[in-house]
Amino acid sequence: MHNQRIISNCEIGATIRRRRHELALSQEELAAMLNVTTQQIHRYESGKDRISVEKLQIVARSLSVPLTYFFCSDGEDIVPETDSERELLINFRKIQNNVFRDLVMDFLRKALLLELGLYWLVIGGELLQVLPEVM
Repeated sequence: MHNQRIISNCEIGATIRRRRHELALSQEELAAMLNVTTQQIHRYESGKDRISVEKLQIVARSLSVPLTYFFCSDGEDIVPETDSERELLINFRKIQNNVFRDLVMDFLRKALLLELGLYWLVIGGELLQVLPEVM
């Protein structure tokens, strides 16, 4: 039998927290997306509570990642699930210039925030949410 490392609740929780931070989401915002309390998000992220497979699928969808994202260790490649994901990864790896890579990453982050309806602009001193339907 092959000895494969088991990912712990703490590691899954840390991955949820890291991804939430990447998306600049608060615990309150993620809690609302999952229909749970902020305290429950804290317990998931700290590894104090186990997260069910059903809830983890909702978390993955809410954070725009495949379910496998939570089972990859740092530095491990995430396996693309679709042809377009494969094409994106192949083309991104061909970009040698770090400035261009940063521009691509910035674009992707902003596109995701728009998709999630979480992009805000300051216009005339007022904070306005940019809604995806308007774009």
